[in-house]
Amino acid sequence: MKKLSCYSFFALLLLAANVQAQQPLSFNSGHSHNDYKQNIPLLRAYYAGMGSIEADVFLKDGQLFVAHELKEIKPGATLLKQYLEPLYRLYKENGNHPYADPKLKLQLVIDIKEDHEHVLPALLKELKPFQDMVNKPLNPDAVSIVISGDMPKPENFKNYPAIISFDGRPTTVYTDEQLERVAMISDELKHYTVWNGKGTPTQTDADKLKMVIGAAHQKGKPFRFWATQDSPNTWLELEKFGVDWINTDAPEKLKEFYLRKDKLTYTNPVAYPVYQPTYKSDGLNKKVKNIILLIGDGMGLAQIHAGWIANHGNLNITMLRNSGFSQTAAANSGNTDSAAGGSAIAMGEKTNNRYIGMGTDDKKRTNLVDTLASYGLKSGIISAGDITDATPAVFYAHQLDRSYSEAIAADFLNSHVDILVGSNQKSFLQNPDASLLSKLENKGYTLSKSLSDFKLKDSGKQLVLLPDSATRPVKDGRGDMLAQSLKHTIKLLSANKKGFFIMTEGAQIDYGGHVNDLKYVVTELHDFDKTVAEAVRFADQDGETLVLITADHETGGLTLLDAAAAEGRIEGEFSTNDHTNIMVPVYAYGPHSGDFTGTYSNTEIFKKILRLFTAR
Repeated sequence: MKKLSCYSFFALLLLAANVQAQQPLSFNSGHSHNDYKQNIPLLRAYYAGMGSIEADVFLKDGQLFVAHELKEIKPGATLLKQYLEPLYRLYKENGNHPYADPKLKLQLVIDIKEDHEHVLPALLKELKPFQDMVNKPLNPDAVSIVISGDMPKPENFKNYPAIISFDGRPTTVYTDEQLERVAMISDELKHYTVWNGKGTPTQTDADKLKMVIGAAHQKGKPFRFWATQDSPNTWLELEKFGVDWINTDAPEKLKEFYLRKDKLTYTNPVAYPVYQPTYKSDGLNKKVKNIILLIGDGMGLAQIHAGWIANHGNLNITMLRNSGFSQTAAANSGNTDSAAGGSAIAMGEKTNNRYIGMGTDDKKRTNLVDTLASYGLKSGIISAGDITDATPAVFYAHQLDRSYSEAIAADFLNSHVDILVGSNQKSFLQNPDASLLSKLENKGYTLSKSLSDFKLKDSGKQLVLLPDSATRPVKDGRGDMLAQSLKHTIKLLSANKKGFFIMTEGAQIDYGGHVNDLKYVVTELHDFDKTVAEAVRFADQDGETLVLITADHETGGLTLLDAAAAEGRIEGEFSTNDHTNIMVPVYAYGPHSGDFTGTYSNTEIFKKILRLFTAR
């Protein structure tokens, strides 16, 4: 049979380059390549839900052995024992379906290494006891048996029963009758590109890949490349090109990727506008009267860049000109939690993970709020989450464990914080100290249980305990609670002639990182960024306000894989569900913003702030 050269084949394809619309892939689109090399053949791929499992076979002494080379054959490693018999047991357990989920399909690809003339009759003989499982023409729920490797010529396909089909090649010309026996079309990736799976191929190579896949689709056949890299970036790129099978040697990794894919992609179709700073006081060596510290809990550079892309290439944060880096390690670990990371900022020294405002000697330290109170500054602490959680707590409490929520709430009684806004009413209203609320009222605090009630207050100390529903995730309808809380807190504290300090926490960027949900991360980052805009806008109006934006740590080990800022589309991957030791950025705007450039320990943030007030 005459075959086209690769180049003449592509010339023909230029006339028909439209790729058919493709359904999104899933883990059942995985092809377990060289599956017999797994430490548990068949079962690792099967329990990962692969839709295609490949076994190379040799005929030796009348038996079909699975191996890549003859010298690799091991006693007992037969197609029958490792694949057909266990697969049949599973098929029966599943009520005559390949998988318990009847929507999942399965094909067993038999790659004949040599001598198909003798291997195929031996294979058909071995398949006889399993006819109900493999007779695809009569049973749509059957396991498809696909022959690859050393195959008969297409004109000889008709000589074999219809229970087997064949793995086609793109440069082979098939008649309509022969094409009926082709289950899929496959080829080696390097025939079209030198791309190694990292980044993207050249446009010329990308066009080749799309054309060969499109040609298979025009024939009504799924397409697979073999010899591809096993990485999320490779899988994403191949899916974009239109492949139907993802070749993999890591079936569990592929399954996890596709199960979480909806949480690893996010598109924001409409960008929100950002505030244009005036920069009039930015970087000037003049008096700092007020400081607004915004902490994006768990916010690293990847989270910021993901937010920038999803907002179509713009953020309020990235409008700022001065930036540095904060090193976040705890005293007792290279990897900090919010308690130690926040405490380092709030008290100016490293401490142990889980410690709230305590030194490594288990003794209380004076925090930034109490220190600045001695200079006459009023203060506010705001969170888009639980106000007794670690990051806000370090600015008013002193406990040896961040989980002591009721004790943290009770510590507020001895704090110099003037306005506290966040959720977790229970720790205050049902505190073991039944008189906590009355004591706080005696200290001058007015209790509000809603944001609307808080916004009616025009002076005095405020304890704003919101219901948990008020701090639900933005993606679930929270609204602009954080920005509104900051605006009203600024309004109340601006009456103090000596100035104010406000810490505002975007708490749930961290929550999204912990559950590895990119939409959660980005929507919270955007909410935080809109709050940044309110701080910068006030700084421009006031002229004596320094705005600082940083994080206590990074959460999730976020990696960005694919993006299109014009579409607001971002795809990523997480390396952990915990915090990481990655440095976090510090952005500064207003007088003395240049003091925060460079790379330094997170404890320096406390010291730099303090120097601004001791020098005035």
